[in-house]
Amino acid sequence: MPSLGADMDEGTLIEWLVHPGDHVERGDIVAVVETAKSTIEIECFDTGTVGRLLVEPATTVPVGTPLAVIEDGAKAPAAASHQAAARRGAASAQMSAPAASPAPAPSVPVPAGRKPAEVSPILRHLAHELHVDLAAVLGTGPGGRITHADIEHASRTRRTRPRASPLARRVAGELHIDLGRVHGTGKNGVIRAEDVRAAAAPSAPAPSAVPAEDAPPRQPPAPRAAQPDRAAAMRRSIADLMSRSKREIPHYYLAAEIDLDSALNWMRERNRRLEVADRLVPAALMLKAAARALTEVPELNGYWLNDRYVPGAGVHLGVAISLRTGGLIAPALHDADRLPLSELMSALRDLTSRARAGRLRATETADPTMTVTNLGDQGVERVYGVIYPPQVALLGLGKVTERPVAVDGLLGVHPGVTATLAADHRASDGAVGARFLTALDRLLQKPEEL
Repeated sequence: MPSLGADMDEGTLIEWLVHPGDHVERGDIVAVVETAKSTIEIECFDTGTVGRLLVEPATTVPVGTPLAVIEDGAKAPAAASHQAAARRGAASAQMSAPAASPAPAPSVPVPAGRKPAEVSPILRHLAHELHVDLAAVLGTGPGGRITHADIEHASRTRRTRPRASPLARRVAGELHIDLGRVHGTGKNGVIRAEDVRAAAAPSAPAPSAVPAEDAPPRQPPAPRAAQPDRAAAMRRSIADLMSRSKREIPHYYLAAEIDLDSALNWMRERNRRLEVADRLVPAALMLKAAARALTEVPELNGYWLNDRYVPGAGVHLGVAISLRTGGLIAPALHDADRLPLSELMSALRDLTSRARAGRLRATETADPTMTVTNLGDQGVERVYGVIYPPQVALLGLGKVTERPVAVDGLLGVHPGVTATLAADHRASDGAVGARFLTALDRLLQKPEEL
């Protein structure tokens, strides 16, 4: 069980997305875990073959508990992986498809010798959600790159089989439920285990060939263990972590008024030439400027561990996201300093939607190097935040407002924002924090260079 944040002591394994014998690559999503704050997709840290699954679904275990055995299989032939996938597909088809269902269409062969196309993390997530095998997708983008349209086309043309999670298929087999008659409530209509259990409720009994008077009494599914109230558990988790932060971290605070006239004028001109879905919002500009400022002031981009400062391996901005059910979570935008603005905007939308849907990945919750909290949309003009341990800084952004400014001796009105910095005095001093805010201001005056 990986540690998905400083406030996590244990997690509940919800479902496995792999089986023994499957070949997995580093970064593949292999399981879903529930924490006090969210449901997280767990990525594999090694390449190899799944040997044994050590923890059953619905089991709560402490952080550090082994979940599965990955056997050395980095050089295993691809054929073994395809055979394992074929076996799983055949077993699932027997479990869920009606006896008279037509044979599925053959899968698209991968051209011999073809190198796998480079795929962005966002598109990999889309392929996972749509159950599309990227190895069988022919990229139509520049240099053979796989595009969003390629994945959606592959999803539409693949064989017609109900899209369901592995746990849902297993539950359907145990309860003798035809997945073709179950309405999926997951993202993109994917059938979840809860959907199958709902379909098996007494109000909708499964059809049986045995006459009702001779049929044995139907055994209801075993009740699930009562889950703690998510909102209360999240509140306790936040309380424990913030108490620790205020108890252990000597905070210092700085603030700067930043003129956004140049940045917003440039953004409006750029947005006029773009489709609505591709347009930027001010938050994207400020996040990119913050990431670039951290490359100039790396003393704020890292962690306080074992009584010393440890710099981060990259600029991974934690974005504080308020959840609709209450509480908040701050997953990371990885390598935000190197993302073009258009990709950063797309990644921000994707991260926000998945955080609120409870489909974050483990790496997105475990390694933010600095958190940014933006309460401008709530009408707040100044944000004095509490540092998220073991990070050493937090940037607060308030509402963009019209303010009087003096420009070349003349009084005018420009849009501006108040940026506040909370920093750990053990890792840095006020002069370091001032350099960061100065760099943030300077970068936002030249948005075309971001």
